[in-house]
Amino acid sequence: MLDFVFQNATKIIFGKNTELAVGEEVKAFSTNIMLVHYGDEYIKTSGLLTRVTESLKLSGVNYTELTGVKPNPLLGLVYEGIALSREKDIDFILALGGGSVIDTAKAIAAGVPYEGDVWDMFLKKQRCEKALPTGVILTIPATGSESSHGAVITNEKTGYKLDVIDLCLRPKFAILNPELTYTLPQHQTFCGATDMISHVMERYFTSVKNVDLTDRLCEATITSVIKNSRILLEEPHDYNARAELMWASTLAHNDLLSTGRIGDWASHGIGLELSALYNTIHGAALAVILPAWMKYVYKTDVNRFAQFANRIFNIEYDLINLERTARLGIEQFEAFLKEIHMPTRLSDLGIDSSGFAQMAKKAVERGLIGNLKQLGEADVFAILNLAL
Repeated sequence: MLDFVFQNATKIIFGKNTELAVGEEVKAFSTNIMLVHYGDEYIKTSGLLTRVTESLKLSGVNYTELTGVKPNPLLGLVYEGIALSREKDIDFILALGGGSVIDTAKAIAAGVPYEGDVWDMFLKKQRCEKALPTGVILTIPATGSESSHGAVITNEKTGYKLDVIDLCLRPKFAILNPELTYTLPQHQTFCGATDMISHVMERYFTSVKNVDLTDRLCEATITSVIKNSRILLEEPHDYNARAELMWASTLAHNDLLSTGRIGDWASHGIGLELSALYNTIHGAALAVILPAWMKYVYKTDVNRFAQFANRIFNIEYDLINLERTARLGIEQFEAFLKEIHMPTRLSDLGIDSSGFAQMAKKAVERGLIGNLKQLGEADVFAILNLAL
């Protein structure tokens, strides 16, 4: 186990009707805020937007709305939010939605105090040294952005989808009401579940030894997501299953599972290129890339992949042929993704090989990716071919 410092100051308010407390939570930081959301009909017709805005009003909080967030959120709206925040002297950003909304809110929060172009931070030309405080009402459990210290934005002019990571981006609070997820379309629910699992797997497949405690925490999180995803296939309004997934989303990406170990993150790097080029939903991209990555790298640490197979899918160790155990685990993982109706091949997404060279080149533009096995351009190209 490696030395580490763990600090996560995001306050979690979890349970039924918790969105009604948003006014008092926000008031502790500001009375003049920006409310960022998708602007879709659901939050209006469901009454969610009304409940949130009434809570803000009752607490004496003025709000300016910014709508129009898209999946794979765009830099153009971030710029718009920064300009509007400065014009209105806004000093707090409240995100009402899922990862795309939260990441947009974080990017705006980072950009308002910075005199330069906020995209500098995504290009790693400038650290995010200061940001406006943010808060979250989560409606789509998936990315874990509600308590993470990162954000991912697409520059629609250049085609790059990049992240910014800094502790100042961690939200001050996150409100998690599982009931708000009842009406999520099935595909969105399971794209979210895949995203959660991927965050854990990026941490699980490490070269660091003697990390049994966090191994077990990772395994428990993955098996819980699998179990409760299967429940939601049959009972989409099961509160307890929704609650388990919502909490798993947070735990998968609040850095607890990273303690004492180094993650891999190559699959995310490749998945970001897929989303940037084809506007693929992040969870769907990872459902395709993760199994291909596993097939490509598993021989680097057969013991760990065999452990994954045994502890996640109860596959007995073949002590004579551990590679077989590892391969069976990969097969079972892919079978689970198919069970929850996720794509597992690029062809499922209507994507051919024409963009492989471009994606492979961009994925490693800043250097090799991955830690369990470092990958270059040829490796990424090979993984994309495996995913075809």
